[in-house]
Amino acid sequence: MAKKSTNIYKRKDGRWEGRYRNGYTANGKARYSSVYGKSYSAVKRLLEEKKFETHSSYSMQCSYTFGQISDNWLANVQNTVKISTLSNYKMKLTKHILPYFAGLKFDNLTADIVNNFITEKIKEHLSEKYVSDMVVIIKSIANFAQKRYGFANRIESVTLPKSKDCSECRLLTIYERDILKRGILDNPTVSNIGILLAATTGIRIGELCALKWEDIDLEKNFLTVKQTVQRISTDEKGTKLIISSPKSASSRREIPLPDFIVPIMKNIKSEDNFYFLSGSNNITEPRTMQYRFKNLLKKLNIPNVSFHSLRHSFATSCIELGIDVKTLSEILGHSSVQVTLNRYVHSSIEHKKSCMKIFSDSFAA
Repeated sequence: MAKKSTNIYKRKDGRWEGRYRNGYTANGKARYSSVYGKSYSAVKRLLEEKKFETHSSYSMQCSYTFGQISDNWLANVQNTVKISTLSNYKMKLTKHILPYFAGLKFDNLTADIVNNFITEKIKEHLSEKYVSDMVVIIKSIANFAQKRYGFANRIESVTLPKSKDCSECRLLTIYERDILKRGILDNPTVSNIGILLAATTGIRIGELCALKWEDIDLEKNFLTVKQTVQRISTDEKGTKLIISSPKSASSRREIPLPDFIVPIMKNIKSEDNFYFLSGSNNITEPRTMQYRFKNLLKKLNIPNVSFHSLRHSFATSCIELGIDVKTLSEILGHSSVQVTLNRYVHSSIEHKKSCMKIFSDSFAA
């Protein structure tokens, strides 16, 4: 049986066997070899030696620059990812990655150089998440070069920058949420109702902008998320608005509507093939909704938060009300419960006090 986190096994003949990756075949498939020893520790030591030899001797030498390899990587992935994802890759490469790495010989790409890049970008006040996304691209390019051409990958040890704890995100308080709800009900414009819909269902801003009346069933009280809207960069150094499938397969979902919002939505009901926010065939851009949300907060004297904070606040409220995480994860369109817990659930100080009171009362009993 193999020991945890290793490729070392004890054989029936009593010896220990360890397997290691020894390059790649012509079609990019990993090739493996084995070492043998009388003990686990002996085989582990041999594997460490082989790993060093693989990187230093067995990998082919590369005369290409990082820029040339990245071009090949882009050509390889362009038919396997969404157009918005490809646009995101190109933007990060053009704006940040290639100006730093393009002329570097791929053989000279090391963990130290990538770590220096990470440090510089964080000093430029880019978020840890943004820098982490760029490092994922760099590591993907290096993995591609290794698997496709057998070139040495010397940046496997690079770790992603740790994002700030999501608990630091600014969310609306219970009091502020009540002010927002009352302000919207006092002035139920279509845009304001859209903001209320996002706050009470957790849908993303792009999903809200792509929502059509045919996606909303006001008799059975649910909406269906089928597509999303976003503005992406183009090769002509401009941008364009695109409508595409949701972020992932799990993002295509049905969400029950809160009972109180259904009569409000019936008052503004438009043609089935019209967009919810515009009441016409015209799309309302996400940045337009962000601007309107910001203005509404200012008008109601609520401290500024991002539109996405409505999604965070919704998730946190659901947890505090006792809604199970599995159900919440499906409503939010997450691929796993862990994503919901790690990114979107924040415990308010009021909820913490309530929990501690429950504990205190039980302890004192």
